Amino acid sequence: MDFPEPLIAATLLRRYKRFLADVRLEDGEVITVHTANTGSMLGCAEAGSRVWLSRSDNAARKYPYSWEITETTAGVKVGINTALPNRLVREAIEGGVIGELQGYTTLRGEVPFGNERSRVDLLLEQEGGASCYVEVKNVTAAVGEVAIFPDAVSVRGAKHLRELAAMVAQGRRGVLCFCVQRGDVAAVRPADEIDAVYGETLREAASRGVEIIAYQAEVTPRAIRLRRPLPVVL
Repeated sequence: MDFPEPLIAATLLRRYKRFLADVRLEDGEVITVHTANTGSMLGCAEAGSRVWLSRSDNAARKYPYSWEITETTAGVKVGINTALPNRLVREAIEGGVIGELQGYTTLRGEVPFGNERSRVDLLLEQEGGASCYVEVKNVTAAVGEVAIFPDAVSVRGAKHLRELAAMVAQGRRGVLCFCVQRGDVAAVRPADEIDAVYGETLREAASRGVEIIAYQAEVTPRAIRLRRPLPVVL
């Protein structure tokens, strides 16, 4: 995914009210920007961090700037916009990067499914074959060289795992894809220390046939693209 225009560098002053942050532009102006991330942004929202913003031309938006990337204290760029992972995974499927999800003829997004009134991020279908339900999760937090998910308690994430397991029980494929938007990690694991229920639900779903995969993105102020698979440690 290429950004329409190069992102704008700034310095983070504070994040607040979940969806807002104050930043200082390079010319000294302080502005409020939209933050499309409902998690805690563990390790990615430290005051003084270098960040990058996109700007919308939509005149109706109260906050035209959006926070897209943060740079950690170790100098690692991390994509924090949770509105992007579905697009990144879709592009990676269509580009042949995600080998586990090749061979389907149609791909649809945000399709209603399951008994708990969910919407699956991506639905892959082929004539005469089983449908494949793909749930995408954005991963930004890390402990050492291992990425962790979630970075806050995720009741919704556990629900999605139950729905995927139910699809598998009905003869369909269920896949959870971790979209890791940072380049300094070598594996992914559930963050049991943050949400033990999610970790337990993830392992249970895997035991019931849900496929757990992870792909790592290359993150720059010009583009973000999934490049390589990562092992998932359950």
